[in-house]
Amino acid sequence: MSAVSSLVPARFLTLTAHLVIVITIFWSRENNVEACLPLDFTQDQYDKEDTKLVVALSVTMGLFAIELAGFFSGVSMFNCTQGLLSTAAHASASVALLFFLFEQWACEIYWWILAFCRSVQTSCVLFSLRLLRSYSSSQCLD
Repeated sequence: MSAVSSLVPARFLTLTAHLVIVITIFWSRENNVEACLPLDFTQDQYDKEDTKLVVALSVTMGLFAIELAGFFSGVSMFNCTQGLLSTAAHASASVALLFFLFEQWACEIYWWILAFCRSVQTSCVLFSLRLLRSYSSSQCLD
């Protein structure tokens, strides 16, 4: 099996694992929100931290939509560099988010995981889409 053909399933599996972990955090965020608060917290503090975590998880889901669109459209599916970067980013994000979920890390750490593991990958997909669009428009002019 060549490197390109083995990167596509690995990328899909790590992307799916990352997505499942984010959905799991979304469903069971009460424990993580309580871990971000002091022992004697008010309902107002809880609501504020819950809103912050929901916003972070919603941003992550939006970035997933962008990346899945690029992946399933074939724009970035067979690019070796993109596949390797995506596999590494999603695998590291999956491990970090599992620690976030089970160890009940502070909610601010989620933003760091999002910045390092999701934002870089989604910007690469957007760059690939932009290159494809500029390439296809230049082909139409020829």
